[in-house]
Amino acid sequence: MKLGYTIIYVPQVDASLAFFETAFGFSRRFLHESGDYGELETGETTLAFASHELGQMNFAAGFVAASESSQPLGFEVALVTTAVEEAHTKALAHGAVEIKAPESKPWGQMVSYVRCPDGTLVEICSPVSSQD
Repeated sequence: MKLGYTIIYVPQVDASLAFFETAFGFSRRFLHESGDYGELETGETTLAFASHELGQMNFAAGFVAASESSQPLGFEVALVTTAVEEAHTKALAHGAVEIKAPESKPWGQMVSYVRCPDGTLVEICSPVSSQD
């Protein structure tokens, strides 16, 4: 078993892809012609977006849409960079909302939180250095 995909249900797949491209520098891997599903080039595990309409097809009893929740949902997408403050500022400039400004943690990691226009909670963090 391995983690293959993280799929986030969003109001507009193309808009979410565009935000992650401009705010975080990812490249678009794929957008289905229907506009209901798309993926980013993110490494071994794929970050993907699906439309609320697909979510409604998949979950007959419904689901909690991050874009409609006043509070962030109880999960995050963590993006690792050595330039946390710059990435945080760039995300805000492209429409993210600050949840928590960059902060140095006691274990030496720099961490910040933003909420994307589609409601997704993103942690922007530096790599965790290994302890000897």
